[in-house]
Amino acid sequence: MVKPQSNKIIHQFFSWYISRIIKSDFDRFEYNDIKIEDNKAILLLANHFSWWDGFLLFHLNKIYFKKHFHVMVLQDTAEKVKFLKYLGAFSIQKNAKSLVESLDYAGKLLDNPANLVLIFPQGELYSSHSAAIQFEKGVSRIIAASKKQFQYIFAAVLTDYFDRRKPSIKAYLEHWEAKEYNSLQVIKSAYNKHYEQAIKQQTEVSV
Repeated sequence: MVKPQSNKIIHQFFSWYISRIIKSDFDRFEYNDIKIEDNKAILLLANHFSWWDGFLLFHLNKIYFKKHFHVMVLQDTAEKVKFLKYLGAFSIQKNAKSLVESLDYAGKLLDNPANLVLIFPQGELYSSHSAAIQFEKGVSRIIAASKKQFQYIFAAVLTDYFDRRKPSIKAYLEHWEAKEYNSLQVIKSAYNKHYEQAIKQQTEVSV
């Protein structure tokens, strides 16, 4: 398992670089305001459709959530893109003994109110045209490994070109009020309701 490492210089450089390429490669990057509880960690659940996703949400955390950023990535990705660990990435390897270690590690991160943990519940890349977002069972293990004192934030990230040469990005955010006990199916259903509503709002955008 690859865990995050601290290097202030590397972190600052890539933080600057990510903001720079987002500004240069997209026409605009927008998001809506939501309620955020400063005294609780954030479990950020998001759809996963592009190479950009982790960087976009890293940038969103930098300018909006302002928490210590962590993201679960596949072991192969962590080994190939070595700088990710300096941006808060930790790895997971499917069908390996370290799988449980990675899920429990993510759960413990949520016990620190200063942290944000980004999880792509689909577990891998899917088309941006997916009608619904699937949830891997590991999400349940992460929640169970925590003290369940964190807050759920849903993000549905959507793109469109409209009349521009570069695409625009909109992150539709929702602070989901969880009950004391929530099954994976309940969380999945709540997220997909948000995802469907985000797509509806996106299709109603006029230029």
